[in-house]
Amino acid sequence: MPEGPSVKRFQLLTAPFVGQVVAKVGGSSRQRNLKDLKAMKLQDSQASGKNLFLAFGAVLEAWTVSGSPSPAIRGKADSGACSLTLAQEGQEDDVSQLSPKEHGVQRKQETELSVPDASHAAGDTWKWLRFHFGLFGSIRANEFSRANKANKRGDWKDPVPRLVLHFDSDGFLVFYNCRIHWCTSPAVEPASDILSPEFHRGQALAALRQPTPICYTLLDQRYFSGLGNIIKNEILYLARIHPLSQGSLLALSDLESLLDHAVQFSTDWLHKKLAGKGLHYQIYLKEKCPLGHEVMQGTFGPRDGFKRLSWWCPQCQPRVPPEGNDPESLKH
Repeated sequence: MPEGPSVKRFQLLTAPFVGQVVAKVGGSSRQRNLKDLKAMKLQDSQASGKNLFLAFGAVLEAWTVSGSPSPAIRGKADSGACSLTLAQEGQEDDVSQLSPKEHGVQRKQETELSVPDASHAAGDTWKWLRFHFGLFGSIRANEFSRANKANKRGDWKDPVPRLVLHFDSDGFLVFYNCRIHWCTSPAVEPASDILSPEFHRGQALAALRQPTPICYTLLDQRYFSGLGNIIKNEILYLARIHPLSQGSLLALSDLESLLDHAVQFSTDWLHKKLAGKGLHYQIYLKEKCPLGHEVMQGTFGPRDGFKRLSWWCPQCQPRVPPEGNDPESLKH
């Protein structure tokens, strides 16, 4: 699924549409009340970790005694927040955060949650939509995605958008492979967002020092919102840390280096995306590391949680402690 840098780019694509009124709603989504977005104004756009939040408000005109309309009244956000907690979000992320090599091509859209009544989706308050993207989730501005190859039946079928928002400016936004939820305000935690200026290094460092395999902690969205499997694998290689090394046994300098790489790699990836450049992997999906050593592959995760594929170089990334059995079978 798209990681933090991709979702931030999605947010930047939606930002120019803030202040515009929805003229038409389309797409394949069966989510109730999305049609009620018509004639509503896009009021705000925010990204947090792997989630995008869009706020919509009714366009209201207050009439004076003379009959002339006064400026539009903009609603305020409710004090409530999205119903999913960060812990639940971490589990949900793990369900959909699968690379093609990890879990094949996941094309089936996930089931959508119910939403409030239509009367609650309009009025003088903002209502927020939370977008959580699947494996091939994306947003297009003023263009539709086109098929770049034939499917298994040999058909050249364009991807079907989940939601299309046409605005009064004649521009439009297209959303693909995403789950859509209504909420009363965005669940934004800047202290845990690796792309936020308010990212709390002290909190993240404390989490990394737990007696837990380091690869488990890095994917915990409570501490590293937006950090996914690609970033995890790449920064562990850059910091020369084995994915199963116990955080409590690693030197503080190693953990600080890992944090530096997490922030720098994520920021660099965002800049590459904005410049239209691809990302060159060091270890992810590779058979050999940049130094020519054979790369190992294993599936790791908490016993009662979700598992993710890891790639590492045994020579560049020695395990700490060196002895012990891996929780999952390893393979080349």
